[in-house]
Amino acid sequence: MKIGYHGCNVSEGKVKFNDPRMKLLVEKCQPKKVSPFYVEFIRDEFSQCEAIAIGRQSILDMLIMDIEKVEARLERATEGAEKELLMKCQQALESETPLCDLKISDGEKALVSSMGVLSAKPVVVLDNDEETDRVIEKCLEKAGIVFFYTTGPKEVHAWPIAKGADIVTCAGKIHTDLARGFIKGDIAHFDDYMSCHNWNDCQKKGLIKVVDRDYIIQSGDVIEIRFAV
Repeated sequence: MKIGYHGCNVSEGKVKFNDPRMKLLVEKCQPKKVSPFYVEFIRDEFSQCEAIAIGRQSILDMLIMDIEKVEARLERATEGAEKELLMKCQQALESETPLCDLKISDGEKALVSSMGVLSAKPVVVLDNDEETDRVIEKCLEKAGIVFFYTTGPKEVHAWPIAKGADIVTCAGKIHTDLARGFIKGDIAHFDDYMSCHNWNDCQKKGLIKVVDRDYIIQSGDVIEIRFAV
């Protein structure tokens, strides 16, 4: 994940997210390999990033570029609904509100994004200097990203996924064959898994849930995929 930033106390470059759940899983499983989640912070680069972290004192510096785009589009707009939306965007930006926080329909969001405005991306406005991990947490939350995990003595792996994704999408995140040949998913909620000695112990205690392809992943789920290709 790439996070553009300006006016906040983070360092440019690639950093590991110190996920407290990941730490507990590693301590529990003692795996040969650990695959945590990494973020790349890029100073003053927003267009190629998936989220933006910006100090409140600097927010207008970014929003001015969006204001100019919206005003230019407004001058060319002929349709009433579009004009109304653009005026709503203009008002929000002038009050220093990023467009990602504007309460509009999905169709209107698509139109706003098509203008190439920066603040349509997930924007986290920071009032004070915050620790890097907290900035990452806020950006993940704003972007609607949660984690599921695969665990075991060979590897513990943190997988980011869009909130609301189904188990087949998660399987495909691990490997395309798992999604293509998906049969069932085995799910242990994080707290249940941590309360047991290992995966087999979870099964013996009836804490593994067998799910079909329509199961919606929950933040912190530990999963195994049954598949055949």
